[in-house]
Amino acid sequence: MSKTITVVHCWSAPRSRSTAFLYSFEARGAQDTVAIDEPLYREWLIQRGDAVARPYRDHLISGTAPDGASEKESASWRRELLNLDDRIREAAQALPDQGGVIFCKHMAKHSFLYNFEKEISGEDIGVNFQHKHILLVRDPVAVLSSWGAAASNHGNVATPDEVGIVPLLAIYSAIQSRPSASPSVDAGQKQPVIVVDSDDLFNDPPGILSSICSCFDFEYRDSMLKWNPGPHDCDGPWASWWYADVHKSTGWKTNKPESDAVVGVTRRYRTLDPRLSSALHVSFPAYEFLRRFTKGYLTRGPAAETIYEDARNANLLVWIGAPGRGRLYPREMAGVNPWDSSVQGGDATWEGIRVYRGKILLLEKHLRRLYKSAKGLGFENVHSKDEIMEAIFRTLAANGMRDGAHMRLTLTRGEKCTSSMNPKFNVYGTTLIILPEWKPTEGATTYDNTAGISLISASQRRNSPQVVDSKIHHNNLINNILPKIQANLAGCEDALMLDLEGYVSETNATNIFMVDDGVLITPHADHCLPGITRASVLILAAELGITTQVRRVSLAEFHAADEVFTTGTMGELTPVTKIDGRVIGDGCRGPITAKLQDVYKTLPDRPGWATEIPEFES
Repeated sequence: MSKTITVVHCWSAPRSRSTAFLYSFEARGAQDTVAIDEPLYREWLIQRGDAVARPYRDHLISGTAPDGASEKESASWRRELLNLDDRIREAAQALPDQGGVIFCKHMAKHSFLYNFEKEISGEDIGVNFQHKHILLVRDPVAVLSSWGAAASNHGNVATPDEVGIVPLLAIYSAIQSRPSASPSVDAGQKQPVIVVDSDDLFNDPPGILSSICSCFDFEYRDSMLKWNPGPHDCDGPWASWWYADVHKSTGWKTNKPESDAVVGVTRRYRTLDPRLSSALHVSFPAYEFLRRFTKGYLTRGPAAETIYEDARNANLLVWIGAPGRGRLYPREMAGVNPWDSSVQGGDATWEGIRVYRGKILLLEKHLRRLYKSAKGLGFENVHSKDEIMEAIFRTLAANGMRDGAHMRLTLTRGEKCTSSMNPKFNVYGTTLIILPEWKPTEGATTYDNTAGISLISASQRRNSPQVVDSKIHHNNLINNILPKIQANLAGCEDALMLDLEGYVSETNATNIFMVDDGVLITPHADHCLPGITRASVLILAAELGITTQVRRVSLAEFHAADEVFTTGTMGELTPVTKIDGRVIGDGCRGPITAKLQDVYKTLPDRPGWATEIPEFES
């Protein structure tokens, strides 16, 4: 009967705490665990030839110790003459019949020497090897900032291969491309590969180590948190050149977030050598991808299935870019440059647009307002209309959206060359962001258009044109966000905002209408955005023979109204049944509201009201 042995291959970049990780497994105990330090190193030096300089290169290749070495040290050098398969087989013979764990620490740059398609089999020696892989990743800024600490050993060479983060991505691809591989990596499932962020291991050693043991089906032990200082039996013979710091350590620190995670190692604050920036730029995208599979990233907030109203929103493609340079990004990789004006000062304009039955409702009006706002803000080098239209259609096509979708278009002043509010430093043109989502008109992020909503009067007043003119559909939304917080705390859906003279303006998110004795009334737009849905409702009311008024309206009039409803692109027409705890009308959606809702739903099918979306190709 064969014994089962789990072989854990840990691949990492240098300077990623991989030796401390090796010591964690050695500390499990020799009774059922063997730790092996970089068994591919010698072969890697042979393959690289004179291209790689190491002070001990000849000794490692020949398996002979430097002069004056002890017998134990000489045996360590001779041990390196064994190849990976022989090292694993030798370790397996030392483990009991009950099996155990073999932990192999590898540098990612050695991975081209490993056969991921045909891993070592132990059938001929009565062993069932189960190969598992860990990718130990670390922020390349941290890796490269400490690069100079060992410059005497590697000559301060920092090619992408030497740094090792790009090879980690290649390892991930090789393992995940195997026919037997699972299509995804989830920290809570048994997988052939898991990704561990070195900083997660640093901050939560027992949590990460126990999670690894659980994933790979062997016992976690508290002994993995501590070890003796000084050289270790598992060390490669090169340890005296590289492991001075970790030899001072005695284990991982726990429950001490203000301290270093490795006992005995002093925290350092290092400068990144500008000459290493090229290696950083190449390595960073690979790290950004891989860290999304780490436990720290996956548990940074609620699980995706609990926060997305529509599961498809977890895998959206988002458009971002300057004129002529925009493209689609996966949701998890989308981001705006921190020098962008939208980040520096909320300096942007935006539009919300809805997709119905293969059409975009009122697209021309939304784009006209977007350009008017951009002109009002003095934007220069602005995307052309054709460019924005093309970006919209490409975004919808990539996401397969033809119905039940909402897009938020944001046009920022663009990226700056330096941090400043001065627009003269915006030298790259505007930035266009198209954020598409599967979003019903009635749902968690919108409203109940049948039962209605409750409002509370906001303590904040709506901006007047003397302060920030709401005719510019700008991104300075703190005037809207603070009332929304007030509404949330009061258990209401939104807040009703008054102007500086105490008249009703709009809600924090929508325009507002009321019905009094059959007359449809909405506040003038002196202090609010004259919404596109608001204008559409006024047109539809005229078609239906409903008398309309646009005038100043007091809060008392709204409290005493027969009907109240809000209007907006995202949620369409939403009845209001309470304001400040006072019941509006009979507390239900009113007849005029219902009639306007019904006719509004016909707009996408009316000539001239919507833009056809081109057919998509699969």
